[in-house]
Amino acid sequence: QLQNKILILTICAAGIGGTFQYGYNISIINAPASYIQVFMNTTWLERMGVPLDSNMVLLLWSFTVSAYPLGGLTGAVAAGPMAIMLGRKMSLLLNNGFVIIAAALSGCSRMAKSFEMIMLSRFFTGVNAGVSMNIQPMYLAESAPKKLRGAVALTSASFTALGLVLGQVVGLRELLGGEESWPFLLASNVVPALIQLTALPWFPESPRYLLIDRGDKESCISALQKLRGTSDLSAELEEMLAEQAAVKGQRAKNPWELFQNPGLRWQLVSIVVLSSAMQLCGNDSMYFYAAYVFQEAGIPEDKIPYVVIGTGSCELITSVTCNMIIDYAGRRPLLLGGYIFMAAWAIVFMVALSQQTQISWMPYLSMACIFAYILSFGIGPAGVTGVLPTEVFDQMSRPAAYMICGSLLWFNLFLVGTAFPFIVKSLAHFCYIPFLVVCVCTALYVWFFLPETKGKSFLEISEEFRKRNFKAKTRGGFYKGPEEIKTTPL
Repeated sequence: QLQNKILILTICAAGIGGTFQYGYNISIINAPASYIQVFMNTTWLERMGVPLDSNMVLLLWSFTVSAYPLGGLTGAVAAGPMAIMLGRKMSLLLNNGFVIIAAALSGCSRMAKSFEMIMLSRFFTGVNAGVSMNIQPMYLAESAPKKLRGAVALTSASFTALGLVLGQVVGLRELLGGEESWPFLLASNVVPALIQLTALPWFPESPRYLLIDRGDKESCISALQKLRGTSDLSAELEEMLAEQAAVKGQRAKNPWELFQNPGLRWQLVSIVVLSSAMQLCGNDSMYFYAAYVFQEAGIPEDKIPYVVIGTGSCELITSVTCNMIIDYAGRRPLLLGGYIFMAAWAIVFMVALSQQTQISWMPYLSMACIFAYILSFGIGPAGVTGVLPTEVFDQMSRPAAYMICGSLLWFNLFLVGTAFPFIVKSLAHFCYIPFLVVCVCTALYVWFFLPETKGKSFLEISEEFRKRNFKAKTRGGFYKGPEEIKTTPL
């Protein structure tokens, strides 16, 4: 039981300064948006003697918001080399430095009368999130026993949802979301960073990294004993040694090498499709609509922030539920179910939006759709997508695979954030058609092409993909026989 506690504490120590920060920093920027825009205008007026026009304020605010995904993309690219050279645990620890710099910049921005400091702060916050979104699931999946691997890696999604909810709560006007306290709200992300810096050093490095990347068998056994206790480690160690033998003489791969390797074709296609779909499915855009729909449903404006907390809580509840069932239900059913339900709710949501002013109860249906859509996203795509790169790639390809995943995730977040207002403007109530198409196509891909990885060792999964990748070549081999027959006796 002590070892179970150590595994749980390792998960908490990695999560609080890891993916928790991603969710937390996405939501804390929403509450003080109007105050920061006023601060930008006031600062410019003091500097130049003339106020900014509304379009210029909006442009500066767009730069501030865009700095976060831009930092995330930078962090995702840096995460691969960090994970290889520094190790999983040390990368997570050093990653807190970016948040500490960000907190200092945003905390002092009003005092220094510089809105540029807020933009720079958001960039560094993004770098931190980009690194942790890649390295945390890798660290946890490599440290977990096979039968719990899915549930342990999926905690990354639970911590993201927890960060989202806590960011919404702390951003309430009664706490740090007021006009006077917004610099403290933006700097509050230093607290999880300090907690991780205090807690994580007490827990072991990934045993797989120690054995396969570093070749340090003693440290690997020591880390396994801390995580598993006195139970028999021979089977797990044997499996790791087999994986070590399989990649012997290889070095950690670069992202472009994955694209050139025919033996990784289906793994790569799978993570590209699923990582892109995670942001292109429209879940984040539901939060964009939430305030408008709640207002139409007759909820008083000052009460809307409390109802919005309910949307974040939905994602938290489903990601925790998914955590409990992933190693029983499997990865495919959760992904498939999530995308099918999202497609169905997208249709209902568009119908409800188009009839919002005609039928009195339609705003309530729109409200139910928002919650249902977020629940469907949380039950599968939100968590399972982050687990798959660990399972379908070997130790040498894994960091590069996460670099590709992370880069796609952040690029698509930026793309949706930039394009969505224009989609709304051109398609009006039918703005969810692009997201509906993404959900349907992803569900079809999962149904036809994605194998189940539940309960299999990394080597077994690699072998299954190897058969798929070389199936065509194997079939081609059957036709070589007759060519060798030069003459036939008559």
